[in-house]
Amino acid sequence: MEFVLTDRLILIGISLFTLITVAAYTVYAERKVCALIQQRVGPNRVGPLGLLQPLADVIKLLLKEDIVPQYANRFLHFLAPVISVTLALTGLAVLPFAKDLHIADVNIGVLYVLAVGSIAVYGVTISGWSSNSKYALLGGLRSSAQMVSYELSMGLAVISVVLLTNHYFEGTEYLRLSSIVDAQNGVWNVFRNPLGFLIFTVCAFAEANRAPFDLAEAEQELVGGFHTEYSSMKFANFFLAEYIHVIMGSAMITTLFFGGYLLPFESAIMGMGVEEGSMTLMFLQIGSFLTKTFIFMFVFIWVRWTLPRFKYNQLMNIGWKWFLPLSILNIMVLAGILLFL
Repeated sequence: MEFVLTDRLILIGISLFTLITVAAYTVYAERKVCALIQQRVGPNRVGPLGLLQPLADVIKLLLKEDIVPQYANRFLHFLAPVISVTLALTGLAVLPFAKDLHIADVNIGVLYVLAVGSIAVYGVTISGWSSNSKYALLGGLRSSAQMVSYELSMGLAVISVVLLTNHYFEGTEYLRLSSIVDAQNGVWNVFRNPLGFLIFTVCAFAEANRAPFDLAEAEQELVGGFHTEYSSMKFANFFLAEYIHVIMGSAMITTLFFGGYLLPFESAIMGMGVEEGSMTLMFLQIGSFLTKTFIFMFVFIWVRWTLPRFKYNQLMNIGWKWFLPLSILNIMVLAGILLFL
């Protein structure tokens, strides 16, 4: 039992270190991709090719003064960024990185991810209220309305994936993320359920407050939105939480619709002498999972620097008048098809 517990603690430590490091370098990648799109150079001074820029940013934020508004609620002002970054990190617990490689493979993995994602809005809302600033409050209110609007469509898109898993997976534990991955052996869900993939992906953008859904910040309207009154490491925590949401959103898209850790042409690879349960196969599966996740992280960055921000009425219209009816229709059509298969 001790050995198993030690293994888990090591895996948790490695996973958290990797996630935070990748989040820091996602900022670097965003600057480079943005520069490429806008025909600029991007970070190139700190370290070779600017690779030490994330470290310089962290040091700069650590050395900045932590300013709290005079009439703010000091406790909640401190608590809000802690809630945001903690909830962003906890989603990592149920992700399957490879076959039988996960921190916790719980039977309600899908529900856990949705629950953690839905309460993440509390950090943003509390930050807006506790700052005692009209700009921050409007940003927090926008974020809470946005989360409620897109959580419904996202949940229904996940239900469509659960329906497919229940049909193609030989077992009863179809709410496990590992079961969802195993059910895609042969055909990925993106081909069986393209509309569900589209709805979930767009909702992932909205959940992460990423452009063109970054109405909670909207610098041209709200100065900085919910984090207007934050500085130093408190601001850094919000910044970190946003990029962790990008990574987690990309990982969930990979797990639910693109076969997770499953390798393309896995049967051919197994025929080349790679044994089931071997370390070689495990590293190949981890590589497959990370590659797919990085591709969608690039899509998050690409979209931010390509599409303009929606107006707030457009944001609400898309969520309630388009995605919600489409997600319900998608479930009904999919259930009807599976009934006769």
